[in-house]
Amino acid sequence: MKVTKICLLDDGNTVELEKLNRLMAVFCAAWRYSFNRLVEGEQSGRLIKSVSALFHLNKRYAEDAVMQAQAIISSQKELLPLRIEGVRGKIKKTSRKIEDYQTGKKRPKKVPLEICLKGLSARLEKLQEKESILVKHKEDQTIPPVVFGGRKNFYERLKGKISRDEWKNLRSNTLYSRGDKSKKGNLNTRIVFDDLEQQFYLEVANPLVVEGRKKSPRLRFKLLVPDKFFNEIVEIVLPNEVGVTSKKKTIEEYNPYSIELKRKNNKVYVHITYDVVVHGSILNWNEKIQSDLVAGIDVNIDRVAVSILTKQGNLLEAKTFYCHEMEYVKSNRRSTISGEIAKDIFQYLLSWNVGAIVIEDITLKHDHDTNKRFNRLVHSFAKTKMQKAIISRGIKFGFKLKKVNPAYTSVIGRFKYSEKYGLSVHEAAAFVIGRRGLGFDEKIPHEILNQVCTLVKPKLISILGSMEESEKNSKNGIQRRKYMGMMLRNIETFKENHCWKLWNVIHKTLIIKNQELQFKEV
Repeated sequence: MKVTKICLLDDGNTVELEKLNRLMAVFCAAWRYSFNRLVEGEQSGRLIKSVSALFHLNKRYAEDAVMQAQAIISSQKELLPLRIEGVRGKIKKTSRKIEDYQTGKKRPKKVPLEICLKGLSARLEKLQEKESILVKHKEDQTIPPVVFGGRKNFYERLKGKISRDEWKNLRSNTLYSRGDKSKKGNLNTRIVFDDLEQQFYLEVANPLVVEGRKKSPRLRFKLLVPDKFFNEIVEIVLPNEVGVTSKKKTIEEYNPYSIELKRKNNKVYVHITYDVVVHGSILNWNEKIQSDLVAGIDVNIDRVAVSILTKQGNLLEAKTFYCHEMEYVKSNRRSTISGEIAKDIFQYLLSWNVGAIVIEDITLKHDHDTNKRFNRLVHSFAKTKMQKAIISRGIKFGFKLKKVNPAYTSVIGRFKYSEKYGLSVHEAAAFVIGRRGLGFDEKIPHEILNQVCTLVKPKLISILGSMEESEKNSKNGIQRRKYMGMMLRNIETFKENHCWKLWNVIHKTLIIKNQELQFKEV
C-alpha cells in the first residue's frame, strides 16, 4: 500500500531556492510540452529524447515529465463517462425545475417567474451544449482541453484579477521524481540524514547548470519533518543491511520513494510517497467473513456511525463519531479530520477486538443542484476522503475489509431496527451494512407489510383516479402516473421480485411520525 507524507523545505537559503524555482519552471514546461505532443500522437520513446535535449534535463527528469503527462491523459479518459453522467443528471434536474415552475407546482422565492425561467433555460442550453461536446470527445477517443495552473485561475487571469507573474507561478510550481531501489531510493531528489545534526536534508539534482554528460550538482535544503512520523521517514530513508561481501563489506538495500515538490504561498512542500507492508486485506464480494466480531460503518459528511455485531448478525453496541467541521472546512483540513476520526474509530474497534469491517462501496455521482450549499453538503468527495482514511488504516492494522452495496441501508435501518434497538438512523444503517457483509437478507416486517397493503396501495389507487385530465396529459403527470403504476406492480408482485423493490416503495411512500407509520406525499 502506498503512503504519502508531507514535509516542508526550510527556505532560509534564498540563492539555492531561486535555482530550485528555475528547475521547477523548466520541469513544468517540459511536462506541458510532453502532454501536447502525446495528444498529437507522438510516441513516448522519441518524446523522452526530444524533451531531454530541448529542456536540458537529464533522462530521468525527462521520463518523469512524460510519465506525468501520460497519467493526466489516462485519468481524463477514465473520468469522461462520469462527467457525461453528471451533466445528464444536471440536465434532468434543470428540466424538471422548468416544468414545475411552468405548471405552477413551484414558485420562485427571490426573483420573478419570468427571470427565473429565463435563467434556467440559459442553464439548460449551456448544459446541453456541454453534453454534446463531452459525448463527441468520447466517440472520437479524445479528451477535453486541460488547463495547467487551474481553470478557475485561468479565468481570473482573463478578468485581470491575478497578474501575469502570478499566473506563471501557478503553472510552474511542481517538480516530480520517481523512486528507484537501485539508485539509493531516488536518484534526482534524495533524502539524506545527518547523524551529527540529527537533521534530514533534501538533495535535488540540478542539470540546468551543466552541459553534456557531466554529473549534475545538487541543491541542498533542510527538510522539516513533523515529529509524528520522524521515525517512519528514518526507516524509509536509511538503508537496510542484507548481507556481507567476500571482502567483509556490508551489502545495503534501499527502499524506493517518490518525491513531488509543490510550491504554494511561497512555501515548498515535499510529498514523500513510499510502499508500506500491510497485514490486512480487502475481501471479494463472495468471500465470507470468518471473524467472531464484525463492525458495520456508515459514513456521512458530518458523522460516522459504527455498529458492532456478532457473526450471527446480533447487535452488541453502536456508537457515532461526529465531525461537523467536514461540512465547511477546506480540503487540507478535511484530510486532517478524516485521519483523526479514523484513528478514534480504530481505537474503539480494537477495544472490542473486532476482526473485520464492512463499509459502503461508494461511487462518485455528480448529481448537483443550483444551490451551492446543497452541492457542498451532498458532494461525494468528502465521504470518499473519510472512507479512504478508514480503509487505509484498517488494512494497515490487519483488519479484513469488505465493501457492500449501500442500497436502502438507511431505509431498512430506519423502518426495521431504529425503534427496535433504540438506534439513530445512521447507527441502524451501519448495523444493516454489517449484516449485509455477513450475507444476511433483510426481510420486510409484517407490520410494515400490512401498512403497505392497507394504507399505501389504496392511497396510490385513489391518487391515480383523482388526477385531472390536464395533469394526466402533462409531461410531469405522465411520469408521475408511470412511477405510481410501477410501485403498484411492485406491491402486487413483491414475492416474485427482490425485496429491494418493495423497500423502494416503502422509502417513497411511508414516513415515521410520533413512532407511527404514515403516508407521505408522492
